[in-house]
Amino acid sequence: MSVERAGQPHPWTARQLAEALAAEDHEVVGVVPRDRGGDKGNGDALLGFAVLARLPFEAELQAITVAPAARRQGVARALLERLIATATAWGSERLLLEVRASNAPALGLYRQLGFIEEGRRRGYYPAAASSSPREDALLMGRALG
Repeated sequence: MSVERAGQPHPWTARQLAEALAAEDHEVVGVVPRDRGGDKGNGDALLGFAVLARLPFEAELQAITVAPAARRQGVARALLERLIATATAWGSERLLLEVRASNAPALGLYRQLGFIEEGRRRGYYPAAASSSPREDALLMGRALG
């Protein structure tokens, strides 16, 4: 959970993550560093993780977090590519997500991977700073298969 606390202004709780791990209709994936020999690391330093939910005909990215020190290194792309493949294997027709309107790096990556903006939830996210107004969520999706 330390990567979630470090990477998100409003992180998931340990209980939320445990429920996702236990749910049969969820996929939780993570990225750990490789050692110098190319083998997977021991898992102590999780670089990022993502949670995918299986819905009727669709899949939804419920969470994605990358440790601040690991950003802009392909971790989020690797997570998303894995989850796109998972959702496709499930037979999902679409993959949906929501993102803070101010999260330019995430928006750029989502667009590169074929997501398009489909809607907006005004004032959805709590403010990052107490003096800021609430922030909009952009609803994005992409076709699969």
